[in-house]
Amino acid sequence: MSIFLSADSTVIVQGMTGSEGQKHTRRMLASGTAIVGGVNARKAGTTVDFEGVEQPVFGTVKEAVEATGADVSVVFVPPAFTKDAVLEAIDAGVALVVVITEGVPVHDTAAFFAAAQAAGTTRIVGPNCPGVITPGESNAGIIPANIAGKGRIGLVSKSGTLTYQLMYELRDIGFTTAVGIGGDPIIGTTHIDCLRAFEDDPDTDAVIMVGEIGGDAEERAADFITANVSKPVVGYVAGFTAPEGKTMGHAGAIVSGSSGTAEAKKVALEAAGVRVGKTPSETAQLMREVIEALGVKQG
Repeated sequence: MSIFLSADSTVIVQGMTGSEGQKHTRRMLASGTAIVGGVNARKAGTTVDFEGVEQPVFGTVKEAVEATGADVSVVFVPPAFTKDAVLEAIDAGVALVVVITEGVPVHDTAAFFAAAQAAGTTRIVGPNCPGVITPGESNAGIIPANIAGKGRIGLVSKSGTLTYQLMYELRDIGFTTAVGIGGDPIIGTTHIDCLRAFEDDPDTDAVIMVGEIGGDAEERAADFITANVSKPVVGYVAGFTAPEGKTMGHAGAIVSGSSGTAEAKKVALEAAGVRVGKTPSETAQLMREVIEALGVKQG
């Protein structure tokens, strides 16, 4: 099994005709993702050739869903148009919308997140995220498909590059699903959402949770783990060396005093029974120890 994305998922790409959309559609197709078309109102009725595979371009998400039955959309449109693109996908009843675009205004994210909650039928991952991958089955986003195979670890991460590093370091063990949730102040899917899903997934034996300085998402996740998660969780918090009061990278990563520091998050997670690494490589080694203790078959 997996969470959010499987071999049965059918995917459309909003912004498929743009340079980034074409590049990553090609990569998703190469990894076996069942992409069934793209959306661009100005190029409706045309097709895009991907090494001999012609992908149709629809004028609206609704038309694409009606024609193909797609239940996942990956969004590669510019920030100024992202809100309308996501709202269109929500209105069309798309079950999973993965918003890769970075630089989306926070009030726009708040608007489409509220719309998704009101509709009750759409999960948003992102924005400003690398997407979701279930190795060997489907890849919705920009995560390299060749860095890890199928296995028994679940991964939820605020950081794209740390997602890649940890998948690569644990590639011999493998993953059920890896979810890059993004690091903006407002995101559609949280650590807690993924932890809940991994807890319920019988094929996930242990979970890696990657956080970062700023906010209190990791502390809230620690409380959730204490109350609801029976599987072992290994954590990493990016930003142990970040100076106080300085915004670092992701829009949500700002530390004020002791609030939101990596050390404070580490303390909260360890109090919940989470083993926390000080570096990505140490975190990977901690997961190896967990997998060995569980007696999980590798690969």
